[in-house]
Amino acid sequence: MTYQKKTGLGKGLSALLDDNEIVQQHKPLGNETGVLSTIQPVLISQIEVNPYQPRTEFDAEALQELSDSIKLQGLIQPITVRKAGPNSYQLISGERRLRASKMAGLTEIPAYIRSANDQQMLEMALIENIQRENLNAIEVALSFQRMLDECNLKQEELGDRVSKNRSTVTNYLRLLKLPPVIQASIRDNQISMGHARALVSVENVDHQLFIHKEIISQGLSVRKVEELVREVQAGGIRKSKKNAQEPISFQYQKVQDDLASRLGTRVKLKMKGKNSGSIEIPFLSENDLNRILELLDW
Repeated sequence: MTYQKKTGLGKGLSALLDDNEIVQQHKPLGNETGVLSTIQPVLISQIEVNPYQPRTEFDAEALQELSDSIKLQGLIQPITVRKAGPNSYQLISGERRLRASKMAGLTEIPAYIRSANDQQMLEMALIENIQRENLNAIEVALSFQRMLDECNLKQEELGDRVSKNRSTVTNYLRLLKLPPVIQASIRDNQISMGHARALVSVENVDHQLFIHKEIISQGLSVRKVEELVREVQAGGIRKSKKNAQEPISFQYQKVQDDLASRLGTRVKLKMKGKNSGSIEIPFLSENDLNRILELLDW
């Protein structure tokens, strides 16, 4: 049985997986350009899971569907591994295909065998994940950030690796500056990337949280959100520079953060002495006030 190499990996991954780096060859296959491609069957029992895999959860139903397909048609697209020892390999990309092949009862799997160091392993896994999996925008942003931090890449280099321009990369990374409650909504597909881009343009966190609540409660379209952003920014609350708040202790900071997370708005603890002070909970509309009062069981 022969396995046909797929070429739709995007220039970033295909550049990393240059055929010149293959360290073992088996049954070379000629292609239209005259370049030789090589694939080798590897025992599944000899393959270790990639420790740099960005995604740790796989949809059980989708895995079962892929397993059923493999039983009927075989594995169409080989996985990619690197040599780890005389009779052991480490997975670079294709964990979903490997898991489904195990479920299908296969004992060996077609694989490209590459040479790669740990940084290349991480970079390959991240790029393969970004290009081939249905990641949500936050997962993509986190993968981009890992590539910047752990692979020592600049944003321009990152854009080249994943075949995206710098502005697209920047837009994803900016999502990580949004409050956790908004990031969770993006992750859970409660709001779209269009909603998120509008929220990112708002500098005031209180305003971001207010608009986010309106999106969820009113089911606002991206266009409506953009209009609301303009309205809120035009009539935004100006912060007074007088009486700057004194720094609070770690314990009070945690109380403040927990309250803010529960109420979905910024909460301020203002200390007036060692063990006294006040709690400030801002609201931006009557609806927002009613929402907060309901959460407080008022």
